[in-house]
Amino acid sequence: MSPYFIKVCGITNYDDAVTAIDAGATAIGFNFFKKSKRYIAPEAAKEIAEKIRGKIATVGVFVNEEQTAVKSVGALVKLTYCQFHGDETPDYTNCFPNAIKAFRVNDSIKSVYFDDYHVAAFLLDAFDEKEFGGTGKSFNWLLSREANEFGKIILAGGLTPENVAEAIGIVTPWGVDVSSGVELEPGKKDKEKVRLFTERARQAFEQTMESE
Repeated sequence: MSPYFIKVCGITNYDDAVTAIDAGATAIGFNFFKKSKRYIAPEAAKEIAEKIRGKIATVGVFVNEEQTAVKSVGALVKLTYCQFHGDETPDYTNCFPNAIKAFRVNDSIKSVYFDDYHVAAFLLDAFDEKEFGGTGKSFNWLLSREANEFGKIILAGGLTPENVAEAIGIVTPWGVDVSSGVELEPGKKDKEKVRLFTERARQAFEQTMESE
């Protein structure tokens, strides 16, 4: 198991999943939020997941979904992690042993009660009034650095091949998550951008670990 986490999210087709694997990413994300531009039907995600099983972790992204539906999709696709990107409460989220809880950060993390959540990791993304992730917006990375004391932190929001190394150097997170920053268009990845992002993220993580 890798000591760091590099996730390429918004995967909608098999070719892009293979691109992420070939680039050295450690996880891919399937967005099951029907209002997302990168939505994928559970049956389609299952077909992709079956072809890549054992090569990379799979993450299902859910937004304010019924617990029974999440469990059904998780079992169908055999997800490694369930990522909750809405207003899910600790009582809701803590029912899933493989949960990642996402918080949309504006100008503070003081209102986020990490201690109430017992999850595999926290994902910090940029706040947007209309979108639940995938906006391409960034936020004050120093806020994410402060959050490291609460558990494993995955940094998201506005990351690109050009800034991911800087972000890792500032935040020293456990993981990074990219979607729009490596796309040709919503739901379609740019192979070269995925390769560069993953390569630079991996180098930055390794440099961070060497300096500790």
